[in-house]
Order: sequence, then C-alpha cells, then structure tokens
Amino acid sequence: MADTAKPHVDAATGRETTGHEWDGIRELNNPLPRWWLMVLYATIVWSVGYWIVYPAWPLVSDYTRGVFGYSQRQVVMEEVAAAKAARGVQGQALATASLEEIRQNPDLLRLAMANGKAAFGDNCASCHGTGATGRIGYPNLQDDEWLWGGTLADIHETIRVGARAGHSETRQGEMLAFGRDGILKRDEVENVANYVLSLSGQAFNPKLKLDDGQKLYAANCAACHGDAAKGNREMGAPDLTDPIWLYGSQPQQVMATITNGRKGVMPAWESRLDPVTVKSLAVYIHSLGGGK
Repeated sequence: MADTAKPHVDAATGRETTGHEWDGIRELNNPLPRWWLMVLYATIVWSVGYWIVYPAWPLVSDYTRGVFGYSQRQVVMEEVAAAKAARGVQGQALATASLEEIRQNPDLLRLAMANGKAAFGDNCASCHGTGATGRIGYPNLQDDEWLWGGTLADIHETIRVGARAGHSETRQGEMLAFGRDGILKRDEVENVANYVLSLSGQAFNPKLKLDDGQKLYAANCAACHGDAAKGNREMGAPDLTDPIWLYGSQPQQVMATITNGRKGVMPAWESRLDPVTVKSLAVYIHSLGGGK
C-alpha cells in the first residue's frame, strides 16, 4: 500500500510536487525567485508607508489626509479654479472686443481660434464634418459659397440665430415644392433642372430646349435666385451658376429638390452657447478659407 502522506518526487528533476495533477502532468513545488519575493515585500512596506503619509482610506464624509496633509483632490480643484479664473479674464476680453478687433489682435485671435476649434468639434462637426467640408444637405464651410453671407458678421449672425430654427430672428428662406404642390408638371421640372444645370455646364438632356427651361425659370425661380441665377443671400437662395450643390448636382437630385423643395434647419446657438463661444466659432469658421 502506497504511503499517501509522503510527498511525490518528480523522477526527472528530483523535486517534490505540489500534489496537483492534470491528465498525468504534475506541478513542481518550486520556490518563488528570491528577487520576486523581495519586490513583493518592498511593495508591502511601501503601501503601509503610503497609507500613513498620504490620503488612503475613504470615509463616509471625508477621507484620511495622511501625515503630510496632502489632498490631490484639493490640488485639482485649485488648478481648475485657477484655469477658470484665467479663462474668465481672457473671455472678458473676447466679450468686449468686436469681431474685427478680435481678427486684428494676434492674442485675441489666437484665443478665439483655440476656443472656436474646440467648440466646433463639440457642436458643429457632427453635421459639417471634423474638417468642415460638409456633406449632402450640410454646407461645406471651406468654400466661397455662403447661403446667408460669408463675412464675419454674416457668419456670426447665422450661428447666433440659425436658419428656420424657431428663433425670433432666425434666418428665413424656403425652397418651394414645385412638383409636389402642382406648381410645375413632371416634364416642366425636368426642363427647369436641365436649364439650371446648364448654367454651370452640366445640362443632361440635349433633347430639351434650354429656351423652354429658361422661360419656366423666369416665371418660377428668378424671384428668389435672381434673373442671372446668382442667388440672393437675403433669402438664403443659392447661386445656381457655380458647380456647388448643397443637395447634389446629379439630375435626379436636382429634380428631387425642385419637386419636393428643401427646408434644411441650422440650429440657433445663442440659447445653447455663451456669447464668447459664438464669437469664437464665427472667427474660427471664417478662417477656414471660405470667409469673405
């Protein structure tokens, strides 16, 4: 009968095993490396010292502050308060300066650009893209085509009151649903689309007479877009003579716009952002390359 109280010894190494066995494989009872044990003991000693010297144990209403009386939380709170105070002074300078003064003052411009870039990423990038290049239905803020004007003052006002946003001073403008509301027939919609695309060299149906499309345009579209189709920023009517199309320049896309109209909404940020941030956004967006 085998002596179960006697430790098993591995025949290959001559070392005792722990008694654990998996599928015939036994675990050697090797001692831990001395350097590893020393590191373990050192960390234990260090932790005891840390408990005494620095804050360690959380209590119900506070926490132990340690022998040094150090509070990392208090340090962070003081740093946050100092940063807020500094931003308050700088923000006051932005609040009292005009948009043109901000653009002309290197220090204020640098502050506004940093503030505007951060605000753009938090509030505007979801629609206009992180690079402000836009997408179908959302304007590219880097080109020279501005529905409501591209000056600093224009951009600031658009950000402040939005477009069709419910603000009492919001930008108002609407593309009528000429096809859906029965103002134009299907073939007339195609004629107008062919004509307006021809203004930027993109006519798609050579069988349609441009003169017919021009007459329809004059009777239905010129009141907003102008006789020369250059647009009207007072009404948010785009220039139809350039190759920039907010909702796409493919024939079917243009026909869909004429048929169903467009009522894109730009939020009014005045109630969501403070005046300094609205100013900073205007300065930042104006600097992207398309501002006038």
